[in-house]
Amino acid sequence: MNGDFFDINNSGAAQGVGVRDGELIQSAVSGHRNAVAITANRLGRVIEVNFDGTATLPTGPVPLTQFNNLVQADGIGAFTELWGTYSRQRAVEGATRVVEVTVTGGRVAAVTDAAGSGPIVAGSTVLLGRDAGADALAGLRPGDPVTVAWRPKPSDGSDLRVAVGGGNVLVRDGVVQSIADPTLAPRTSVGFSADGGKMIMLTVDGRQVDSRGVTQTEMGRMMAELGAAHALNLDGGGSSTLLAREPGGSAVRVENGPSDGSERAVPNGLAIYAPKGSGRLTGYWVETASDPTAAPGVSPVRGGRPDRVFPGLTRTLTAAGYDETYGPAAGAPTWRATPAARGRVDSHGVFHAGAPGASTITAARGRATGSLNLTVLGPLARVGTTVPRVGLTGRDGNAVVGVVGYDAEGNTAPIEPGDVTVDYDRDLLRISPTGDGNLTVTALRDTGSALVTVHVGRQSTVLPVTVGLTDVPVAGFDDAASWRFSQARASGSVAPAPGHTGTGLRMSYDFSQSTGTRAGYADPPAWIEVPGQPQAFGMWIHGNGTGEWPSLHLHDAQDTQHVLRGPLITWTGWRYVEFAVPAGVQYPVRVRRFYVAETNAAAQYTSEVIIDDLVAKVPPTVEVPAVAPRTDRVVVRDGTVDGAPWRFAVLSDAQFVAADPDSDLVAQARRTLREVKAARPDFLLINGDFVDTAYPADFALAKRILDEELGDGLPWYYVPGNHEIMGAPISNFAAAFGATSRVFDHNGTRFVTLNSSTGTLRGGGFDQVRMLRETLDAAATDRRVGSVVVLHHHPARDPSPAKASQLTDRKEAALLEQWLADFQHRTGKGALFVGGHVGTFHADRVDGVPYVINGNAGKTPSTPAEQGGFTGWTEFGVDPVTPAEADRARRDPLAEGPPWVDAEFHAHVDRLALSAPASVPVGTPATVTATLTQPGGRTVPVAAPVSADWSASPGVHIGAAAGVRPWHTARFDPATGTLTALRPGAPVRLTVAVNGVLAEATITVTR
Repeated sequence: MNGDFFDINNSGAAQGVGVRDGELIQSAVSGHRNAVAITANRLGRVIEVNFDGTATLPTGPVPLTQFNNLVQADGIGAFTELWGTYSRQRAVEGATRVVEVTVTGGRVAAVTDAAGSGPIVAGSTVLLGRDAGADALAGLRPGDPVTVAWRPKPSDGSDLRVAVGGGNVLVRDGVVQSIADPTLAPRTSVGFSADGGKMIMLTVDGRQVDSRGVTQTEMGRMMAELGAAHALNLDGGGSSTLLAREPGGSAVRVENGPSDGSERAVPNGLAIYAPKGSGRLTGYWVETASDPTAAPGVSPVRGGRPDRVFPGLTRTLTAAGYDETYGPAAGAPTWRATPAARGRVDSHGVFHAGAPGASTITAARGRATGSLNLTVLGPLARVGTTVPRVGLTGRDGNAVVGVVGYDAEGNTAPIEPGDVTVDYDRDLLRISPTGDGNLTVTALRDTGSALVTVHVGRQSTVLPVTVGLTDVPVAGFDDAASWRFSQARASGSVAPAPGHTGTGLRMSYDFSQSTGTRAGYADPPAWIEVPGQPQAFGMWIHGNGTGEWPSLHLHDAQDTQHVLRGPLITWTGWRYVEFAVPAGVQYPVRVRRFYVAETNAAAQYTSEVIIDDLVAKVPPTVEVPAVAPRTDRVVVRDGTVDGAPWRFAVLSDAQFVAADPDSDLVAQARRTLREVKAARPDFLLINGDFVDTAYPADFALAKRILDEELGDGLPWYYVPGNHEIMGAPISNFAAAFGATSRVFDHNGTRFVTLNSSTGTLRGGGFDQVRMLRETLDAAATDRRVGSVVVLHHHPARDPSPAKASQLTDRKEAALLEQWLADFQHRTGKGALFVGGHVGTFHADRVDGVPYVINGNAGKTPSTPAEQGGFTGWTEFGVDPVTPAEADRARRDPLAEGPPWVDAEFHAHVDRLALSAPASVPVGTPATVTATLTQPGGRTVPVAAPVSADWSASPGVHIGAAAGVRPWHTARFDPATGTLTALRPGAPVRLTVAVNGVLAEATITVTR
């Protein structure tokens, strides 16, 4: 692993001590004495290592201050060939006077008044003094006798065999040190057990989408949890790197994800070597050929699950032979899969999957064996790609795409290229497999577009690919005088100003009037239509370095809103900025406005920006077939949850303020509460953003509304969202509504509500993460608990294209999914997650666990109505899981928990209309549709994800064709909206109910 902090971008010299095989390589610079060390008796230490050095001159001894390192003020450093070839001027930079003396064979060979450069001759020592140190050396002449001696001086007097310097002590005598540095970064640490007999080495990634990094205090806690009684912080950031040689491997490889994207050159590190082995085969290290960190996957973090495979498909395996020291050993294995029903392994190490269930794969030769566990999932239900589209810059541009399969329970696994057939334009593209199970798409021309169709068995998906981008002008701001200013919790103005190439638009704003999120908007005279299918927008921004957040606000063809974020404006002057367009946008798009926002409550300032030359980066157009949105089966499509043994309700995202107590948002919140109370669930969960700002008056109004609408007739629990800390601390919420997270049981279901108000769970206190883990463990063995519901405001995944409304810590999101799936799989008990925040009603399934997102109660939805963009609330019906049901589910390889919960998405309904033909002939399908109208005139089709309850006159079958019986005269399928008359009979009466509102139509059957 990497070692010490160092003089980066200059000499590269480490700042601390370096000892190798008992030899001093360098001493520490001033103030950098901490080190990790191994003593001659093979014990580990975190100690301070000082330096003891002397040069004996004809006039007497003088102390040395450094050895092969930057020389401190008025000091003298000794340099040997270990320094290398870097100019020694760096070691005395800033000195007024410098003297360099070369000593060879115990006598002065040369004296100069400047630091030298180039290699130092082996056996020679260079003494380099600065200022007072230079004065001490100035009297030397060639031929003068000089002897030089040096040694490390450990604080405990031990004999050091290995030592590497570091920074702060993270753990001392078992106590984690509190270090006042809030910086989140990649970290490296080394520590030792109390007796010094065990070494602990830890690298933590950071500065990545799925890895936030840790503070030094957090790193200390992690080291202590791993058993370190003493631990030291080594160099972090882009230097943090951990390498290892896997059993049977011939070389080391990087095991972590360096934040620079690749290994950084560092001056030193710590390495543990195994002794040379015999080369005789003693075992096999069996792995999938696809590395899990690079295999195709759709998890919140990078990588996939090659330990899973679908029936009828394959998984390529490797078996590396190793000897008694885990060094390489030759010998081809034979393979077997147990039980045989799960599949077989051919002579090339390819597993051919059979029936679903767990399989153990064994490689063996004589007594040498190795094994790997694989899971054969349920039948392949659909396939997708790891990215929804590919945009290549031009000829020879390339991108990596993976193919991922799903079974009916939402379990995923990468599909190997050998199981994939791809149809595409071979004059435009070349598609080839990679060694890690992905596909590389390469452009053969400068421009073009195509659809790539991916086939896996009977399943397929389409991937749009474009080549080349053209800059299309969107706004030159010659009309800047016609733009308007608007705001949120701010004031300001817009006006023409000298731009980057001509006239620009100046926006001035005052962000000192609120502690909530403030924004200044520049609105064009009319929304700007953008031609083509832009992949990004670019513009020039003149900033003042005040740190606000620039954004472009778009609406797409479905009127879905997309906010494109740029980098914080930390620069002064002009800079070109690009805003990426998220995948899934429905073209064409319109620019609604440009704006800047400030989310830091402590940031209070006035400032301005000038913007100019807004362009769209437009590729060639490609028409993508429409794909119907998915709604998981947990949502009732036809029927209600009224008959469930017990029920609970969820509402969220009303977002009213006390400053406007008679607003439409307050009216919508009250309406929703009345609807919930009328449904008579066992209790209500308010899942965040009930208010818009977090001032005491807002919570006082929220409490009054709840008291007035619910009284004592319905128990409720309030879970904070991000608006419960908008402009004020979470203590305001806690003062009004109590605990920000809690655990409670109800009729066999254990509820865990968590605080994700900061966008992460740890932001609400790490104790609640520990509480979740402990609650799941306790529920697993508690026979009174048959299911667990985890509920917090931010979902693990945002289904909308922008992905802006999910847990920001992606490793945290992946951990949540892993814990819930593991709980359900191990116990056979049920698990459910309920979130909000996205502004849409949505339900999906991940590894067998339903993930439900509750839409808005009052605030305008953020997605199209037909994709869940309506207002309302959710009602859940629960059928308690018995121990026998859990045991059956646990034993069934195709089951992921028992069927224990249903969700009903209740849309607000002002009007409900049912459209059907007046008559239908026997045998001719006819289309029946229903539409509801919401406040503000929003129209919503009555189809998934809206829950509806369809009924009909006697003799009419509601449902799929498989349910038709001889006495049925007609069939209506709510999933397709198709009415089919089967034989002549009485008129058909169809009725649909949505959230208690009914509509009816009568259809005559003709011959």
